[in-house]
Amino acid sequence: MSIIQLDHVNVTFKRKKAPDVEAVKDVTLHVEKGDIYGIVGFSGAGKSTLVRTINLLQKPTAGDVVVEGVEFVKDGKQVISNKDLQTQRRRIGMIFQQFNLLNETTVIENIAFALKHSKLSDDELEEKCHKLLKLVDLEDKANAYPAQLSGGQQQRVAIARALANDPEILLSDEATSALDPQTTIQILDLLKKLNRELGLTIVLITHEMDAVKKVANKVAVMEEGRVIEKGNLKDVFLNPKAELTQKFVGGSLQVVDTLKSLDINLAENESLYQLVYSLNNVAKSIIIELYREVGVEASMLYGNVEVLADEPVGTLLITVKGDQEKQKETLDFLAKEGVTVTELDERGNRL
Repeated sequence: MSIIQLDHVNVTFKRKKAPDVEAVKDVTLHVEKGDIYGIVGFSGAGKSTLVRTINLLQKPTAGDVVVEGVEFVKDGKQVISNKDLQTQRRRIGMIFQQFNLLNETTVIENIAFALKHSKLSDDELEEKCHKLLKLVDLEDKANAYPAQLSGGQQQRVAIARALANDPEILLSDEATSALDPQTTIQILDLLKKLNRELGLTIVLITHEMDAVKKVANKVAVMEEGRVIEKGNLKDVFLNPKAELTQKFVGGSLQVVDTLKSLDINLAENESLYQLVYSLNNVAKSIIIELYREVGVEASMLYGNVEVLADEPVGTLLITVKGDQEKQKETLDFLAKEGVTVTELDERGNRL
């Protein structure tokens, strides 16, 4: 069942003395209950604008928005009352790149601020705040001030605050972008834990594909306001269709860096391929099998294994020597083995 339904959503910003800006263009996206849905793209792709249409922090100019079975927008018009919208928003937590904490109040007071409309007694309020701090591993920081915390700890406070009203949905808008790599991993692990233990549905906005790889089960790739590819994480990684997706996935960025460092020159009758495949399905050595089955010499320049949706996925960069017929036999063999192949030039550009 879809807990979030965005259908043909557009967001256009009107400008008086300049052309209108189409930030989101005809996006349809359905998020199922319990998903960690990663939305990835470079800066300016429209990711943050899109996610803000879910709780109407940004009102769409066209399309439909339905959240938890409640119709927010129909044909670009808000159909939910502002009063009901405020109630529904408390069911949708949100965290940002900037932690937006109240610097003059303690950690526990920051969390309690999100519960100011609740009917909890003072004792119940304090008990709930401590429970939330325990959930994000910050029990000992209840009386600290934000300035006394690290960036990762501040983001944990922001997450606890976002969970204060027991939301079904958590929107994460570039929430790890300001953090160092190790802290990013810790926050992503926390989000995965919350998804697993609370059944929380998470929409993860990021320009970092590694974040999506680590925790998401589904992914959408955005470019210039459009979703150009979407689906299960593993399917998108193993069979990327769009050119931008191919740049994001399968170790492509590392492949390009590797090629630049090697400064290789392909010989005559030599081709360069990037291979992406499921290790669960392809357990054999690709290079050995190529020599055995096709009779071509293959050399590995780069190799990597990542775990996507709990399944190991391999990436190889190889050169293959052989005439045109042998190259065709190579591609046919790899296709039969379930390997996604991208032919590259010496600089890592897709041919």
